[in-house]
Amino acid sequence: MLNFILVAVAVILVTIGLVKLVDKFIPAKFKSILTIALWLIIAFLGYKTYMSIYEPIQFNKVKKKRYAQVIESLKDIRDSQLAHRQVTGSFANDFNGLVKFIDTAEYTITQRRDSSIIDEDLTKRYGVDTYKDIVIIDTLDFVPVKDSLFKTSNRYKTMMNVPVGTEGAKFEMKSGFLEQNNIKIPVFEASVKKNIILSDQSKDLLVQENQVVSVDGVNGDALKVGSMDEVKTNGNWPKTYGDNE
Repeated sequence: MLNFILVAVAVILVTIGLVKLVDKFIPAKFKSILTIALWLIIAFLGYKTYMSIYEPIQFNKVKKKRYAQVIESLKDIRDSQLAHRQVTGSFANDFNGLVKFIDTAEYTITQRRDSSIIDEDLTKRYGVDTYKDIVIIDTLDFVPVKDSLFKTSNRYKTMMNVPVGTEGAKFEMKSGFLEQNNIKIPVFEASVKKNIILSDQSKDLLVQENQVVSVDGVNGDALKVGSMDEVKTNGNWPKTYGDNE
């Protein structure tokens, strides 16, 4: 892009020089036509130079605004999936199941307390009362998951919809298990391609965005949370967009 700007500026300067030469050396009957043509070239190159600077600025503004909206939806999906795992022991396979879970599931509020009881085996063995320590878990209450996560909002019912970009697009979501040390650990991933989020933007700038590798950018060609290849539930966006944990 910088090379294009330098070339365009150089061509504009050369064209201005040609305008002066035309004015000085070309016969009067050709002068007006050539002068108009050269000024049109200058105007065109000036416009292209301006747009080469303006378009990336506007692209970045649109990108940041849309990424922020998408990330909020991904956070809702993650919070819902973490609640699903806490209650059921695994992640939901699809959005229909996840929404139904939010509508109906409850957290169990418990309290742990220490106590002791007679150890019958040791009491028989020694002939005197012998006690052993135990932990008692009391159930205190049940709290709807929906109220805990979303309070009075029903936005979880549409969290599968990508809020910007291609109309009608939905997040991709999958879940499963990874085996580590002979233990199956639940994992999930929700994602959407940048091509969907920025579908109406400059194709050239979108190609560059899909190749981003930066500490301050969203690396790769998609925004996502979780992973099917690693045990993690964080997002792939930088902290400038908010908490990704």
